[in-house]
Formats: sequence, structure tokens, C-alpha cells
Amino acid sequence: MTDERAGDMTEFTFRKSSYSNGNEHGACVEVATNVPEVVAIRDSKQPTGPSLRLTPTAWARFLSGLS
Repeated sequence: MTDERAGDMTEFTFRKSSYSNGNEHGACVEVATNVPEVVAIRDSKQPTGPSLRLTPTAWARFLSGLS
């Protein structure tokens, strides 16, 4: 899927990483997995900025490459 402007993000329920230190100025991403067929990722400092939207399969491949 492609990088898109956030637009109406009300359908997504974003959550921060458990590794986030809670500092609102820290570098952190938020991920939403509540919409079927889409995993949305955004910068926590710019919640109305661009978001990256991936298929669940692409997200799983990305995560497996991190370990």
C-alpha cells in the first residue's frame, strides 16, 4: 500500500510502543491494527501528518526482519 495523507483517521485506534518513554517529544511511532486488511503507522509527534498503511502480511514481514 502507499504512503497517504492522514485525512480522516477516526477509523483507526492508534497505540504507542510499550518501549515509548512517555515523553511526548520523544521519537515514537504509533500503530493501528483495528481496521481489517490495514495496519496504519504514523509519527506520534504529527498525528495529522502522513501515515503509512500496509497489509497485515507486509507488516508481519517488516516485524520479522527486525529480529
